[in-house]
Amino acid sequence: MSNARALVLRAAGTNCERETAWALEQAGAEAVILHVNELLADPDRLLTFHLLAIPGGFSYGDDLGSGVVFANQLRTRLKSQIEKFIESGKLMLGICNGFQVLLKAGLLTGRDVFDDPPRATLTWNLSGRYEDRWVDLRVISEKTPFVSGRKVISYPVAHAEGRFIAPNAVLDELEQDQQIVFQYVDSSGRPTQDFPANPNGSARAIAGICSKSGQVLGLMPHPERNLRPFHHPEWKRMPKRKWGDGFELFENAVKRAGQLVG
Repeated sequence: MSNARALVLRAAGTNCERETAWALEQAGAEAVILHVNELLADPDRLLTFHLLAIPGGFSYGDDLGSGVVFANQLRTRLKSQIEKFIESGKLMLGICNGFQVLLKAGLLTGRDVFDDPPRATLTWNLSGRYEDRWVDLRVISEKTPFVSGRKVISYPVAHAEGRFIAPNAVLDELEQDQQIVFQYVDSSGRPTQDFPANPNGSARAIAGICSKSGQVLGLMPHPERNLRPFHHPEWKRMPKRKWGDGFELFENAVKRAGQLVG
């Protein structure tokens, strides 16, 4: 155990908190699942953790748009604690709906901790429907401690609003600052806009980005759904190994978070 403490923050409609907590525990962290209302009752409790993860699902039913209500709670009621959390070197992770939450809270495109208003969003897939499929991703930046080694990996996606869009100036800034961490790639390993390798039509094939500091990471695909080799549909055709592609992300995060324990 690294003694790193990880908070998995859920809300009404979140449905991937147990898998995310299990992944963090397998990587060596002490993982605690809390409803956001419990944290709002004692916001400084956030500062007792080293890593904050917002898992997938449909927080608040996506009634006002995916992740909007949850994002507003972070921006308006937990802002000062999150700023202290980031300024102390701690990590944040958002997966799928969690990515939507972090992006719409302004925690990924900000020149500081928060951007007001956010300069990018995640909107409806170009297919016009919910997409549930496996995709290949290329790690193109090591700016964030969540990844190590540029490689092609496979995660599943499960979303209806996963298309990353932003003004060209913002996209250029993300590229220049190496904040684009994951891109959807085709069978040859090249970034693609073509469906289904790019399941949503994201600009510049973006599947995940990090903040300028690298401490906050958001991605649409689900690493927690490829933790064991047999989670992949073609696992019988792959070399034998203990862990699936998704485990390394959690292992890296817990290792870095563990360095903050003191």
